Amino acid sequence: MNQTDPLAISMGEPAGIGPDLILQVYARREELDLPPFVVFGNVSLLAARAKQLELDVELCEPLASGVVAEFPSRLPVVDLGDEIANAPGEPSSKTAHIVTEAISSGVSAVLTGACRALVTAPINKAILKRAGFAHPGHTEYLAELCKGGGNPPTPVMMLAHAGLRVVPMTIHVPLSDVPGLVTRGRVIEHVRIVHDDLIKRFGIEAPKIAVTGLNPHAGEEGEIGEEDRTEIAPAVATLKKQGMDVTGPLPADTAFHLPKWKSFDAVVAMYHDQALIPIKTVAFEEAVNITLGLPIVRTSPDHGTAFDLAGTGKANSKSMLAAIRMADRMSAEPA
Repeated sequence: MNQTDPLAISMGEPAGIGPDLILQVYARREELDLPPFVVFGNVSLLAARAKQLELDVELCEPLASGVVAEFPSRLPVVDLGDEIANAPGEPSSKTAHIVTEAISSGVSAVLTGACRALVTAPINKAILKRAGFAHPGHTEYLAELCKGGGNPPTPVMMLAHAGLRVVPMTIHVPLSDVPGLVTRGRVIEHVRIVHDDLIKRFGIEAPKIAVTGLNPHAGEEGEIGEEDRTEIAPAVATLKKQGMDVTGPLPADTAFHLPKWKSFDAVVAMYHDQALIPIKTVAFEEAVNITLGLPIVRTSPDHGTAFDLAGTGKANSKSMLAAIRMADRMSAEPA
């Protein structure tokens, strides 16, 4: 992939802050030295939101001259639907098709080589599900889009900021379901994917990976639950035998003490909040959501649609900017 090829950005939920963030960072493109990108979404909505935010942003359809040539003066937008009313903070399931089509078109652009990585603006899963969206979240939908003619790849969510990386092994499932999903096989699969992508996407030659326990104090040798002893520890032993530098299971209440966390290239945690609470505590506005295990590079801001901020000009674009920069760096690494 040529580093001069553009990034793809999906617009996200029209009533949320996704359009605001895209427009805000584009308006500062020279100051921020942004890589060229093309937006997949809706021209009428973006034009109206730019006017509301008083941003001097001119939009254009990608022309024969190409996204890279247009980007310095006009924001290229692949228009995917009919006119959408600019209604920040007022979500509607009627716009769900634009949201999902923006994601699928962005994935297609990367798979075909038209773009080199995908950055996704925030979506609202509840609104999409009211319109028939069948996937638990963004991550699982991306895996389905990337499956080609075979089975979907196993998507792995990573949250990253300034060298701190954490991976929840289970994502959008009820907490009551987590113990049954903490199996030797799943731990091995997830750590292997993290290990391989740390090498391929991050250029880390010999990754050091920590694995947390599920139970308090990593189970205390079976005194507080069996999963750490019967599933996680044997998985770690297998991974070590395969030549990987893996440590665990570590008690989760000490694994994220910053000096220890920084000594690893990534920490694989057992469930959503066990992973997301520490990264959001240290980098709430600047962490990046990365999907590993896919044939494409995908990043996203690590926050939601923030309906109360949409259209106000008060949305913080730091995480979107970090997601763009991360996608730029990751897609520049040799595959």
